[in-house]
Amino acid sequence: QVQLVESGGGLVQPGGSLRLSCGASGFTFSTYGMSWYRQAPGKERELVASISAGGSSNYARSVKGRFTISRDNAKNTVFLQMNNLKPEDTAVYYCHAVTSVVGVLYLYWGQGTQVTVSS
Repeated sequence: QVQLVESGGGLVQPGGSLRLSCGASGFTFSTYGMSWYRQAPGKERELVASISAGGSSNYARSVKGRFTISRDNAKNTVFLQMNNLKPEDTAVYYCHAVTSVVGVLYLYWGQGTQVTVSS
């Protein structure tokens, strides 16, 4: 079965750091683009960072310079290093995987992990 399992969330003070992990199974991880999304209560789910199968990354303007996405294909894991956290970073963070095969999209979501930034 396809699974994406996030971990590493928690409560942190403003200015602190967390590292999220997403372990993948049930698909060929190395061929998928991986992303982190987040959703705060009452807000739309937004893209935070993405990393392609080839290793190129992109970031939302709000997190650029503070967050770093990386992947370890040997471990089927994608990471999100979050530094200088701000209260507005508080959200449930979701791991996402996507690939295209013969024009057909395959998309998977993790269950999410809560990140709370508060004094």
